[in-house]
Amino acid sequence: MTWPGDALVAVAQKFLSDIQLEASVRPAITSTCQHFHDAACVLSEKFQSKTGRINYVTPTSYLELILAFKDALGKRRAAVKKEKDRYQNGLEQLAVAEESVGGMQKELTDLQPVLKQSQKDTDALMAEIESKLPGVRKEEAVVGKEAAVAQGEADEVQKQVDEVQADLDEAIPALNDALKALDTIKPADIDEVRKLAKPPATVKLVAEAVCVMLGEKPVKVQDPEDPSKKIWDFWPTSQKMLNDKGFIPRLKHYDKDNIPIKVMKEMRTKYKQDPSFTPENAKKASSAAAGLCKWCYAMDTYDRVAKVVAPKKEALDLAQQSLAVTMAALNKKKASLQQTQDNLAALQTKLAQSKRKKEELAAQVDLCGKKLVRAQQLISDLGGEKLKWTGFTQELAVAYDNLTGDVLVSAGLMAYLGPFTSTYRDLQMQEWVSHCLAQKIPCSSTPTLSGTLGDPVQIQQWNIEGLPTDDFSVDNGIIIFNSRRWPLMIDPQGQANKWVRNMEKVNGVHVLKPTDDYMRTLENAINFGQPVLLENVGEELDPTLEPLLLKQVFKSGGLDMIRLGDSTVQYSDLFRFYMTTKLRNPHYLPETSVKVTLLNFMITPIGLSDQLLGVVVSQERADLEKRKNELVLEGASNARRLKHIEDQVLEILSSEGNILEDEKAITTLGKSKVTSDEIKRKQAIAEKTETEIDHVRSGYRSVAYDTQVLFFCISDLNNIEPTYSYSLPWFINLFVSSIQKSEEGDDITSRLRNLSTHFEFSLYKNVCRSLLEKDKLLFSFLLTVRKLASKSEGDFDSAEWLFLLTGGVALDNPHPNPCPGWLLQKQWNEICLLGDLPAFEGLRETFGAQHSAWQTIYDSISPHEMPLPGHWESKLRGLRRLCALRCVRPDKLVLAVQKFVIDTMGESFVRPPPFDLQACYDESACTTPLVFVLSPGSDPMGAVLQAAAVLKRRVLPMSLGQGQGPLADKLISNSTKDGSWVVLQNWCVHNRRGLLFSS
Repeated sequence: MTWPGDALVAVAQKFLSDIQLEASVRPAITSTCQHFHDAACVLSEKFQSKTGRINYVTPTSYLELILAFKDALGKRRAAVKKEKDRYQNGLEQLAVAEESVGGMQKELTDLQPVLKQSQKDTDALMAEIESKLPGVRKEEAVVGKEAAVAQGEADEVQKQVDEVQADLDEAIPALNDALKALDTIKPADIDEVRKLAKPPATVKLVAEAVCVMLGEKPVKVQDPEDPSKKIWDFWPTSQKMLNDKGFIPRLKHYDKDNIPIKVMKEMRTKYKQDPSFTPENAKKASSAAAGLCKWCYAMDTYDRVAKVVAPKKEALDLAQQSLAVTMAALNKKKASLQQTQDNLAALQTKLAQSKRKKEELAAQVDLCGKKLVRAQQLISDLGGEKLKWTGFTQELAVAYDNLTGDVLVSAGLMAYLGPFTSTYRDLQMQEWVSHCLAQKIPCSSTPTLSGTLGDPVQIQQWNIEGLPTDDFSVDNGIIIFNSRRWPLMIDPQGQANKWVRNMEKVNGVHVLKPTDDYMRTLENAINFGQPVLLENVGEELDPTLEPLLLKQVFKSGGLDMIRLGDSTVQYSDLFRFYMTTKLRNPHYLPETSVKVTLLNFMITPIGLSDQLLGVVVSQERADLEKRKNELVLEGASNARRLKHIEDQVLEILSSEGNILEDEKAITTLGKSKVTSDEIKRKQAIAEKTETEIDHVRSGYRSVAYDTQVLFFCISDLNNIEPTYSYSLPWFINLFVSSIQKSEEGDDITSRLRNLSTHFEFSLYKNVCRSLLEKDKLLFSFLLTVRKLASKSEGDFDSAEWLFLLTGGVALDNPHPNPCPGWLLQKQWNEICLLGDLPAFEGLRETFGAQHSAWQTIYDSISPHEMPLPGHWESKLRGLRRLCALRCVRPDKLVLAVQKFVIDTMGESFVRPPPFDLQACYDESACTTPLVFVLSPGSDPMGAVLQAAAVLKRRVLPMSLGQGQGPLADKLISNSTKDGSWVVLQNWCVHNRRGLLFSS
């Protein structure tokens, strides 16, 4: 189904609506996308009509164009802008360094006197401090001695304080216990004791002791035992005392430090001697009495201790007074010393500030000097890069402006032109570029895919790994790594297969065939991110591969997964999938071509010429070719290292801050410069050596060029008969054999002439062996014409060659036939058409005057040997003579062709050698089978048995049929071990054109 033009434009407008484009360019872009699609359709029709190759242009191709353009434009804009900004930043840093040199020199000059004055001020302060320091040290010594004496006195006083405190520590707990006991006495307990009419003896005893302590006097009362008498009794006094609300506070604030001696004597002799006067006994009678008893005991203890402590306290007071006088004098001297020290500290602070200022100035001078040196070093190291970076910046600016058109053309190539040969690609690219320029789309005059999307270092690595060096092959490599679909490469010569194997070898590539049971291997490769090469695919792909080809990846549990058949496999982003086919002209239907990126990897003349040059030089001058390969590897390594160093330098220059203040960065730049210069020096030597080697190798280029012409000559035989297919490895092996067997020469010229002659005939013999008899002369003729066409100094004309093949296109002929009696009108029409060619100018006009001589040729039995009339005999040679004969006697053209081949190539090229099995055996290898294409009734078995008898080999024949395949495999496997010959009979090969051959 073909989309209408409006639909194509609408789709482009929708998909490209979010891309940043100039308003004036956007309509041109969308219309150009449509133009590319239409042009690809026209080109496919032309491609099919001229070469018989079918290519489908589908809506998917159009979407691929738009998406490829959209994706690549964003990436390339970001990459080019980043690259340009890095070079621009590097230039700015160099400019800053150049501008800073003068300013830093002036700053350095201005700072020198300031630094000297600061040094003088610092020295003066140091002298003043040094002059005052002895007096301060002497005063410090005097005060220190007096402070030591005072400290001794203070230590002694402290010792007395500690002794007094130790004594007090004994009484204080008891006093505190008594006070706590008083707190436990409640007013109700006091009232209960006070109201007792006949208190217990213990209560009376405690109350009496308290009265004595408080100085309360007893009163006289009647003696209960003798009423006639009166006795002193403390109980009434006690009741009165207990009735006082201030009784407990009175006890708490008792003047314990001034208890009368008499009271304490009575307390100790009378009451403490009484066994019942204890807190425990008192508690049996009353808790209040127990608390009061504890108080009495505490007062006794405190008084006893106080009497001992009092003298000590008096001595302590005197010592403290003496210490106070000493300390006052000492403090006065300390204050004086402190003032002196403060003055000294102020001077020292000032000195420190002065030193700091001097150090800062010195650091500033040092930094300025270092920055000056760094700036000069930076200018010295990178000054040579300035011109180069300026050029790069300008080129990148232009490239950025032209990215829109360049990427659009590149996207068109990736979307549409993969299946085409180099000639058709180049023609279409030229037309697209012209269209873009006509539409005012910013675009380079001659954009290339490698220049727009390629990385030179990566491309060089691909070439080392086996990718041919011609632009056509390099473009294919870039398409593989920039297309969204997996590549399917049309690779009859195995170039892509060899390259992929070498490139992915380090990643553990799995090489599979459609005939293998490969799904488990493929699943593991997808899971572990390993590359897979599926080789020898046919015109139909395994339906199981469809999810992989369409990249139907989905999320499951946060992981990328893909379903293949009945298995669900984790999908690794590192996985890569390549497909190659050996079919020369495969027909992939649209449902297949939309799922893959079809790439025509058929070798080009330039690529093959380079390979053959390497082959011939490696055989003739092995040392030279070895050194050449070493230099290529060394050059690639140097290019990578230089790129890495430049990236490192630009990354450092892109860092924030002033680069001149980063000594590490400047040092790194200096080391990078040294390394870069060393690499450039080595690179220059290598390039010089490589140039010298290339000069020597160029001497062999002529034979490489002639040889590649022969390869494409035999490749064209496939258009005659599909069985006429010859692999590149077979061709190269045959070429190597000729190099080894051909005759040596006195010089390179004669040597190459001998080699070319030998190889031409060797190729002729080997190819004729596989040709049908009817095609052998055609091959010789084609070989001769191709050889003539390859000579730049020859007189080969493609228009004359086309006329010879077709007879031209007959139109209305206004010129009457001068010889209607013997010359057919058709022949006259061809003569008129031939007369329009430059070499035959005047043929039509003179034909009538020379009709007798032409009729003689017409009537001759051997017209191909007859001389041409008049000046045409000397003027028409080679193909031109054949063109003239074609018009007069086309029936004798075959004989004329045979004579033409003999005259040009020699008689041996029209006499095919007879079949020689021994020669076939000598030129074969154990890894390549001999295939006999038989006509009915022929049987080579006798010749095989005879050759085997001569070589003493055992022959194991087997007739193939249903179920014989495994037996044949086993037979072949055994023969590889014992060296016997296996002959498989009655087998046939088919392709989409039907039966090809059988044996």
